[in-house]
Amino acid sequence: MTVDALARDRARLLELLTECSFERRRVVLASGKESDFYIDCKRTALLPEGHFLVGRLLLNAVRREAPEAVAVGGLTLGADPLASAVSLTSYLAGTPLRAFIVRKEPKGHGTGQWVEGMHALGPGAPVAILEDVVTTGGSTLKAIERAQSEGLKVLGAFALVDRLEGGREAVEAAGHRLFTLYTRKDFIP
Repeated sequence: MTVDALARDRARLLELLTECSFERRRVVLASGKESDFYIDCKRTALLPEGHFLVGRLLLNAVRREAPEAVAVGGLTLGADPLASAVSLTSYLAGTPLRAFIVRKEPKGHGTGQWVEGMHALGPGAPVAILEDVVTTGGSTLKAIERAQSEGLKVLGAFALVDRLEGGREAVEAAGHRLFTLYTRKDFIP
């Protein structure tokens, strides 16, 4: 993908996120913090064009920063469409990455597994964690820790948006790398 194509895709995804996912209103976030804005990336990632752009841009970031990754995934529900988009895009590009889903609780029946898609990954498989929005880093760290406890080698975390509220610092303080496509400043200059 050329630099110009990447820049166009990045600009268009930001337009979609701004139009479809960003709201200026008071909300309580998953972290329990109050905020005066909200970004629901699923609204964009579940659109055909949004899914395509998310896949292309996150795949590019993973290939650049964690080229040895064989799979992508993260904490359900926010990472589910992201993992789907990246996996599909990688397949279409001829360099397939598997997708996996980290559960918030173990499966309540059958094998009781925490990670869906583990059957296709071997012990020590190098993976990238995906996240929609990073606030405190809690969800990102939970996904990383759960993936590691299942025997996966986490190469880094990749998010659509960093709210710039301490999440990057928390992830990095735990010894992990975090790459994001956008920050709060892209939405609120």
